Amino acid sequence: MSSPTSDPDDAFWQRPDPSAASLGRPERDEPPATEPAGYAGPPRAEPPSPSWRPPTIANPPPPRSMPAQDIDALDEAEGSARTVTYGIGLVAGAVAIILICLFCSRILF
Repeated sequence: MSSPTSDPDDAFWQRPDPSAASLGRPERDEPPATEPAGYAGPPRAEPPSPSWRPPTIANPPPPRSMPAQDIDALDEAEGSARTVTYGIGLVAGAVAIILICLFCSRILF
């Protein structure tokens, strides 16, 4: 669709008039090329040389044994760590409640 204010340079990009004669296709001078019969598959690869892999160790050493764990000592350490964590949390909570009470009392009084 063209607008009445369009630039005359835009006429090249406008659709042709439907009532104009068709330009048609030009005739070919040579016949179309025939396509190959089918896909022959990928080219064959040459086998790799016998020495393409790096040297490997035939017998790796056996794995070392893990150190023994003292289950009772681990449970005791975990319990004391839990006690310290809960203690720090209770102290922090008490300090937070005291600070909130102080701020609220300053606002009210």
